[in-house]
Amino acid sequence: MPYLLLVLTTLFWSGNFVLSRGMHADIPPLALSFWRWALALAIMLAFSWRTFLGQRGIVYRERRFIIIQGLLGVTGFNSLIYLAVQSTTAVNAVLINSCVPILIALCSLFINKEPLRLRQWAGILVSLSGVVLIIVGGKLGSLVELDFNQGDLLVLCAGLFWALYSVNLKRFPEELHPFSYLLGIMIAGVIGILPFYFLELAMGYGLTANLPTLTTIVYVAIFPSLLAFIFWNRAVRDIGANRAGVFIHLMPVFSSIMAIMFLGESIELFHLQGISLVFAGIFLATYSGGKRAD
Repeated sequence: MPYLLLVLTTLFWSGNFVLSRGMHADIPPLALSFWRWALALAIMLAFSWRTFLGQRGIVYRERRFIIIQGLLGVTGFNSLIYLAVQSTTAVNAVLINSCVPILIALCSLFINKEPLRLRQWAGILVSLSGVVLIIVGGKLGSLVELDFNQGDLLVLCAGLFWALYSVNLKRFPEELHPFSYLLGIMIAGVIGILPFYFLELAMGYGLTANLPTLTTIVYVAIFPSLLAFIFWNRAVRDIGANRAGVFIHLMPVFSSIMAIMFLGESIELFHLQGISLVFAGIFLATYSGGKRAD
């Protein structure tokens, strides 16, 4: 079950990358981040406010953990990604985001003292090679042409925020209900985004209300936000941040499939080769001798 949840999560997040890049000229980055999470928060309140109030004592006791997670996973990661796709290509953004499993592994090593097995390192590297193959279109020589600009650095910073968020889930209080936690980090995250959104408005960047922009906000509020966060949090708690992080490499795979479906591109040999490497890497990192790797 956790592996299915992780596949769905990366599918939803792939759609988030595609939409945010496709709509970047119509929706300012912080407007998208704010309204995404404001709508997700409103939906979450509708069916979890009783649980949240019933656990208000636990929520208050764990307020530091919840606030930090909200600032890392909601305010930081998502806002930085939306800012990044304003000035970098989708290719660069996806490639750099694929470094998240390595960042998670390093954060786990230094923060939680969780060394990786050789098989897990091998899985990360094999998956990453598949990701690179897809991104460069099978032409490995084109890697030297990638120009890392300000947007690229923002994606890298966002990846570090997400790695820290994922590693911190190890400290998830057992008595805290997942919905109370999710509602708490949404509240903290939306409050964290708000001053930056006001600054964006003051600079004259407003949201154009039309069907495409509203549809985009509804999608990113429900699928990459509510469902993906519920799925990711549960999976990381079940199998650990290191093994869950490898599934990030599925995002470029799904992005390629979306491009084929919606942009009319054809399936080429490097797509199949890259997808094969990604799945081989996930297998290496998550299984060992018929048993799941720790």
